[in-house]
Amino acid sequence: MSTSAATATLIETVGVGKSYGSFVALDAVSLRVAEGEMVSIVGPNGAGKTTLVNVLTGLLKPTAGLVRFKGQDIAGIGPVKLAKRGMARAFQLVHIFPAMTVAETIAVAIVSQTDRSLDLFSSVRADAGVRRKVAEVAEIFGLAAKLDTESRLLSQGEKKLLDIASAFALVPEVILLDEPTSGISSGDKHGIMKTLIDAAKRAGVKAIILVEHDMDLVAEYSSRIVALQGGKVLADRVPSEFFSDPEIVAAIVGKRVGKLAREA
Repeated sequence: MSTSAATATLIETVGVGKSYGSFVALDAVSLRVAEGEMVSIVGPNGAGKTTLVNVLTGLLKPTAGLVRFKGQDIAGIGPVKLAKRGMARAFQLVHIFPAMTVAETIAVAIVSQTDRSLDLFSSVRADAGVRRKVAEVAEIFGLAAKLDTESRLLSQGEKKLLDIASAFALVPEVILLDEPTSGISSGDKHGIMKTLIDAAKRAGVKAIILVEHDMDLVAEYSSRIVALQGGKVLADRVPSEFFSDPEIVAAIVGKRVGKLAREA
């Protein structure tokens, strides 16, 4: 994604806080994601990344502050309603339903966007529109030859692509990817990132939010990096500014970063 088209604000949080009793998970977090951006959320374990993602995708209602998508309040509305409005999060259905085929897994997302009450498995076989859309999504992610394969039999990289394909099947304007390359070999990570970015362009996705630990990937593909520490925003910078600040880098990722991060 490019920052050149970053104009209209799609997602915005203003002073968002989330507390569990006396524990403060998020403290006055304000950020915005504009059209054309790929914004990475980074931070050490316990920084508040998961809580922020759950707030952004409507799973959690913040204790304080505002969460808006395309100017509308989305606090706590839930991922199903949010997907219908145009923001999706990777499902990881592969891990929930390992006996489903690739076609059935993608069809779950497609059918969820309709108002029809369809039997999932019969819809894959009998509904021409669902079959066509399943085939289109599978082709984008290089899974066309695996449509009848049970997801448990896929390689780890293919499982990740299927997880992401399920989210893309919702035809979102904004997609949130939580650790899309975790468990993937270093040699395959860039391939997966390039595939999903190409898929986003082909599908008309307007912005991507990425939660990722691999700083080389963050450096190469991000428009901006939002760093959390202790539930607060420590930095919100473009990659070149982020990685040129040794204090920020040390606080978030330690003193050593990869080659790509050093050259960002």
